[in-house]
This record gives sequence, structure tokens and C-alpha cells, in this order.
Amino acid sequence: MNRTLSERAIVLAPLGRDAAVATAVLAEAGLDAAAVADVPGFVAALREGAGFAIVTEDALRGSDLRAVAEFLAEQAEWSDFPFIVLTARGGGIERNPAASRLLEMLGNVTFLERPFHPTSLVSLARSARRARLRQYEARRRLEEIREGQERMSLALSAGRLGSWSFHLATGDLTTSPEGKAHYGRAPDEPLTLEDLRDAIHPDDLPRWEQAVAGSVESGRDLDIEYRCIWPDRSLHRVKINGRIERDAADVAVRIVGVSQDVTSARATEHRRAALLALGDGLRNKLEPTEMTFLAAEILSTTLGVSRAGYGIIDPAAETITIERDWNQPGTRSIAGVLQFRDYGSYIEELKRGETVVVADARLDPRTADTASELEAIHARSFINMPLIDHNNFVALLFLNHEHVREWTPAELAFVRDVADRTHAAVERRVAEQALASLAENLEQQVDERTRESEAAQEQLRQSQKMEAVGQLTGGLAHDFNNLLMGVSGALDLIGRRAKQERFAEIPKYLEMAEGGIARAAGLTHRLLAFSRRQTLDPKPTDLKSVVANLADFLQRSVGPSISVTVQHQMTLWPTLIDQNQFENALLNLCINARDAMPDGGEIVIETENRTVDQTGSAADAPEPGDYVRITVSDTGTGMAADIIERAFDPFYTTKPLGEGTGLGLSMVYGFVRQSGGHVRIESQVGEGTAVHLYFPRSEHREAIATAPSRQERRDQPNRGETVMIVDDEVLIRTLVAESLEELGYRTIQASDGVQALGMIGDASGIDLLITDVGLPNGLNGRQLADAARTRRPDLNVLFITGYAENTVFGDAPLDGGMHLLTKPFELGELARRVSELTRAQT
Repeated sequence: MNRTLSERAIVLAPLGRDAAVATAVLAEAGLDAAAVADVPGFVAALREGAGFAIVTEDALRGSDLRAVAEFLAEQAEWSDFPFIVLTARGGGIERNPAASRLLEMLGNVTFLERPFHPTSLVSLARSARRARLRQYEARRRLEEIREGQERMSLALSAGRLGSWSFHLATGDLTTSPEGKAHYGRAPDEPLTLEDLRDAIHPDDLPRWEQAVAGSVESGRDLDIEYRCIWPDRSLHRVKINGRIERDAADVAVRIVGVSQDVTSARATEHRRAALLALGDGLRNKLEPTEMTFLAAEILSTTLGVSRAGYGIIDPAAETITIERDWNQPGTRSIAGVLQFRDYGSYIEELKRGETVVVADARLDPRTADTASELEAIHARSFINMPLIDHNNFVALLFLNHEHVREWTPAELAFVRDVADRTHAAVERRVAEQALASLAENLEQQVDERTRESEAAQEQLRQSQKMEAVGQLTGGLAHDFNNLLMGVSGALDLIGRRAKQERFAEIPKYLEMAEGGIARAAGLTHRLLAFSRRQTLDPKPTDLKSVVANLADFLQRSVGPSISVTVQHQMTLWPTLIDQNQFENALLNLCINARDAMPDGGEIVIETENRTVDQTGSAADAPEPGDYVRITVSDTGTGMAADIIERAFDPFYTTKPLGEGTGLGLSMVYGFVRQSGGHVRIESQVGEGTAVHLYFPRSEHREAIATAPSRQERRDQPNRGETVMIVDDEVLIRTLVAESLEELGYRTIQASDGVQALGMIGDASGIDLLITDVGLPNGLNGRQLADAARTRRPDLNVLFITGYAENTVFGDAPLDGGMHLLTKPFELGELARRVSELTRAQT
């Protein structure tokens, strides 16, 4: 409305000069005014807009005032339109009955008797105008309140929130239509406090009462979620929030708040948690039946149904086989084989992959004829979810409920999700089991076909070089046949020369036989080194000294056409290795380097400390750590990349037949890896080869013992010490005993650990125990030594063995007082070791 119109004065004074005088006085006071000639014009002006009206009593007397009364009756609740009525002298309300009737009709009236002073009219006009402006302000506030209420109503409606108010003194409960809907009531249905209490789930009612009382007592906001039962007996969840309102005396008078139906939200959260639990559970279950039962249990507990299960389908027979189903207490299992048509006419829908949903078996045309059979198995309502694989109906996930139930789209989506996940997991587990069974059968077939080469296969599995099986067996047969031929031929000639009494020639053939035996021992040591199963005797070693002492020997071994140069770093870290095996490895590398330089060349042996900071990108890079690196490089023909890849394979050689066994680099590789180190080869065709041996740094710094000469290994003086010899081989036991007795030792012999332990007693009379490692009858050499040393902790033990399993010795060095001599060995070496150990005993 125009502001000028809404605040102006409408003057109705048709007789005389009253209208002109009044408008002039008001104009002089700064008040807008408009004069009208009659009542119809007066009402029309009022409807256009006015702040107040000035009317003469004469104008109203005898006029039809119904239009004025109608205008006043149509006023809004905030409006009480002000009138100033000009009366004749003595026409005041106390003496003028007509004025009383005007007051009754007009309502908000002020009477002014004529004649009047202009200031009196201006004063009354301004008061009337102020009153009207206050009414406009009230209108604005009412509109703001109404708009706020509308926005609140819109927000509540959009958020599906209901509003409520509870009067504490009277117990009156006022609830919005949306709030009533949260309890299953229609907008026009009553919802009293008693109705509300009856709707709350009995198990949640005490908690609700406690929350309301606590809020009233403490003044804190009310915040609680509880279950409620609708008139149709369905279960829902309601969340309410409320605030205490207090009067001027700070007394709590009511609680006002909002309610929200959170049934769907909680169900969604519950279903989401159920899917997470299903995923975790399916991963942990091994058998398909366990997996399907887990899915049935999660479905039943999440959706609150009577039964759930999973079955395998025979589409031709139209049957389902249920191995196990999940049932609520009081619901019997239906596990077994069931005919679909015994329970309705919906099998064709399932074959097409369509989910069958029945809310009430009695009313659904597909199940009406079999409703009694369905109700007998607690399936008044049900869901049958088919699982299709390659267009075939293969399985079914089903839910049964004993009461009528309207299944929601969210519930159907949840069931589909569970069905798909379970079916995929089951199919994956079945495939895994089939694959495992196939692998097991295949392994059995491989074992049967390779039983004759079991030892070689074990060696090849450890090195992960299966393609070397043929080379290994062929190379072993070739080399050992040659060695056996040499030994047997030499012994045959010894026998012939003895019969011919040509004794002078016998030492030559003895030397030939001993050489063959030594080469055979070297071959077995190389095989064990390659397989990393040789028994090492590691000691703290200064490789700089070892390499320096070997330099002249290596030069003689490679011949005069090749120079051997040794380059040392000033100080090397100590390493924990078997010195003898290291010397063999270094000799092998130099021999290989010599063979790669048929026209002569140079071999350089470098020793240095190396720290590897991080694992390199190459597959042959060593692990991070501190190493002593020995490098043997040559200026020979070099190797191609494919040759380098196979260089460590057993019996792989590029040399002509008869010129190499192919075990040299294999032995080096096995020895270094068994010592905890690493091997790398760098080579290019025509530019030579460098082999790097990395040995881990050791913290031990003991001095390196000088290797004894062959002269020192001969007969050693003794003082008649007692030595116990334990070996299941009579020949070895006898040879050792006779050689020691020849040197003046007293010997005690036993064929196994059990016999030896019975003969040892407290071991006080024994100066040294010599024992094989692999002994029969359940007590090996290591166990015998441990048992003997419990009786006499300072007893020295010498193990003699051709092959010691890791299960006996492991990878760690031998305990103090335990020593190792590898078969075959020279009797002179045996005598030296026995002398050292018996002397150390005293």
C-alpha cells in the first residue's frame, strides 16, 4: 500500500465549511487529508487506504452505514481503525445516546465537541495517526511471524519433521500432522500422551520416561531415539529433540520440539553394516555351505524374517536342494530337496531370472492355491531371488516370513546385493577348491613320474632351475663313471703288479687311485656347494691375507701366458667364511678366466670394502649392507646375456665335451649364497668378464690361523688319550680306529648313538668324541654330542660327515668345542685334528 495513502486522514463533513476547515488545519500541521462528500465515497477512500478518519456527527445521522460496518468487520486481526467524530456542543457521549451507538459501531472512536480549537484537532489527529502506525507495526510483526511459521512448516515438511508441544502441568500433547504420521496416525486422528506411551515399544518406554524426567529436572535438551509400534503392528524408529520452556518464575511449563522417523535411515545403516560383515565373513569361510549359511543369517537378522537360505537348482526337475537354512526360534528348517510347484506357479518367472515377491500368499494369484502349504512352513510372505549364470538358473536365495509383509524396494535391493556377493564368493571358492584339487592331483602325478630322480629333483627345486635335471643326471653319470674307471683301473693294475712282484710300479698306480678319489671328493663338494647344503666351517677371516697367500699358487695354476695381479684396499673388514671353500671358489674363478683367454691375457683380483645403500633395480643386486667384495676380472672373450643367465646352472658349460663339468660357477654360487653373500657377473662379448663376490661384513676380529702344511698333517705325537668313535659304517669306523691306535691312542667304538650313549657314562674317561652325523636308531650325531656334553660340558667333539642336513646344524656356526671334518679326508689330516683337540682338552 502507498505510504501516503496509508497514513492520510479521510474527512467526511458534507455540511458547511467543516471539511475545508479540518483539511486546512491538518495541512498546516503537516498531515495529509482528503475530504469526501458522502458515505459511499468515504468507504471507497477507506478501502484505498487511510490512517484515520474525521467524521461529523451530521454526516452519519440518517445515513446508510452498512458499508462502513462491512469495512470494519473485514479488518484484519491487527487492525482497529481510528475515528475522530466531531459533535455539536453538548453532544458528548455522556449526554448523547446517538454518540453511544456510534461508539458501539465504530469501535475506536474519539469525540471532539464543536467549536474546538485547531490544536485540539491536530493533537487528536496525531494521536490517531500514531495509533494507526503502531497497528501497521503489529501487522509487520505478525507477517514476519507468519512467514517464519511458514518457513518452519516448509522446513519441517521437507525434512519430514514433525513438531510437538507437551504441557507439563496438564499433560496435553499437541502434534503436527507430520508428527502424527511418525506414529502411524492420520492427520485428523487424535494422539494423546497415553496414545504416545502405548505406541512406544515396551522395552524402550522406561528409557523414554527417564529421558523426559531428566530433561525437565536438569533443563538440558531432550534427545532420544526409540522404537514405536504402529496400529498395524509394524515396527518403526522415531528420534525426538526437545527444549524446555519456562515461565517468568523460571518454572518449566512445557517441552516443545520436533520428531523424525529414522526407520529408513537406521535400516540403511544396518544394511550397510551387514554388507561389510558379509564381506569379512565370506573371506574367512572355507566351505561354500558355510558361506551361504552366513548370508542367510545376515539376511534374517537384518530384515527380521522367519527364515533365509540358499539352494542349488535343478531347472529340469524344477527342484531346489537346500543343504542348510537359517531359522528364527520356533521356525523349523526346510533343508532338503523341494519341488517348486508344490508351493506355487512361479517357477517359469524364476527361470527367466525374475525375482518373485509375494506379500500375502493368500491373495497372490500365483500362490493362492498353495497358501496353506506355504503357511505350514512359515512362508505367508516371501522373496525368491534367482541367481543366473550364463543364462542358466543355477541357485536361489530365498526369504520367508510367517506374517503378511510389504517388501520395500530398499529391502529388495539389499537382498539382491547379498545374493550377488554370496554367489560370486561361492563360485570363486568352488573354483579355488577345484584348482587346488587339480594341483594336488597334478603334483601326485608328477611325484609318481619323477620318483626315480627324487634326489635330483629336490636339488633342482631349491635352486629353482628345473631345466637342469637332464644335465645334472647326465653330467653326474659321465664324471663319476670316468672317476670310477680311473680308480678301479688303478687298483686292478696294483693287483696285477703285486702278483707279478713288480712292486716298484705300485706307488704310481696308488697315486693315480688317490687322485681319482680326490677328484670325486671335489665333485661331491661342488655339488653340495651348488645346492648350498655342504657343511661349512666358517671362521672370522681376513680375505686380504688369504688372497695374498694364494697369489703365487694361482699364478702357477693358470700358466705363464697369463699374468695374475692382486689389488688390495688398505684394510678389509673381517668376514665369517669357510677359508678352504673360499680358496676353492677363487681357484675355480681363475681357471674359468684362464680358459676364456686361450691366447693369454691378464687376471686381476681386487679386494675392497663396499657399502650397498639401497637395493638396486637389477635382479642380481645385493641387499643393503656392508660387504667385502672380491672381484676376479679377465681380458678374455666375454659372455653374451643368455650365457650369463645360465652361468650358475649345474653342468651347464660352453666348453667342448670332456673339457669341463659345468660345476665350477655352480659351486661358487652355492658357497657364496650359503655364506650369506651375493654373486654378480658383468660381461660383454669380446671385452672380458668380471665376477663379483660379496661377503657380509663380520663384527668378529680374531686372528686367522695359518693353514698347516702337508708335512704337519702327518703323524702327531700323543700321550695315549682315549677316543670314542661312533659311525654306522663298519669300514669307516675300523679305518679310523686302526689309524688312531697306530698312533698310540686308545679307542672305543660304537655303531649308533644309542649304543654310544650307554657306553659313555659320565664321559670322564673320554678325551675326544668322534661321531658321524647321520646315525640310525633315532639319535643322530648332534643329539649324541649334546647329550654327552650335558654330562661333561668341556668334552671336545669332532663330527665326520660327507653331508650334514640343515635340520642338524642349521646355518649358524658350530658351538664352541664342536668341530667338523668332511668326508673323505686324509688319515694324516684326521691325526692332526685329533692331536689338536686332545691337547686342547688338557
